[in-house]
Amino acid sequence: MQDEKDFIRELLDPKTQNTAFQNLTREYQRPLYNHIRNIVLNHDDTDDVLQNTFIKVFQNLKNFKGESKLFSWMYRIATNEAITFINQKAKKNGITNEALQSKIVDNLKADTYFDGDEIQLKLQKAIAILPEKQQLVFRMKYFEEIKYEDLSEILGTSVGALKASYHHAVKKIEEFMNSH
Repeated sequence: MQDEKDFIRELLDPKTQNTAFQNLTREYQRPLYNHIRNIVLNHDDTDDVLQNTFIKVFQNLKNFKGESKLFSWMYRIATNEAITFINQKAKKNGITNEALQSKIVDNLKADTYFDGDEIQLKLQKAIAILPEKQQLVFRMKYFEEIKYEDLSEILGTSVGALKASYHHAVKKIEEFMNSH
């Protein structure tokens, strides 16, 4: 992709905005889909959250200061949108986030877009019992292989704290996998 500063200029210029935004969508649709899917798990929900994410990105482009990479900024929006979605869905169903996560994992088997085996399902169940922050860190590090420095920018948390969260998550997941 071209120089980020030039690209951002194109995104903000009304004359080039539409084409630039189409390029942005094309470039980031798959990684953002995968990222959101890791959090909300369900394909249809992921599509909804992805759409909301791109709307938010478009609406807030003028506020993007370039203090972080465009990728990190967009991932932060996607993460917040996914978490907000999960929170609203749990609230609507009158259950906790953890209960909702467990329910979603139980429904994964029926999801035609989920191609994991029993071990993948067990891993998803283990992740579902983690606190929200540990879930996020584990999913982004393990499934998306995002570097700690980028995670720090996306989540606004120090690298040390992220490493600790990941370590705790891995220990809890190992315990779960060995006891079930």
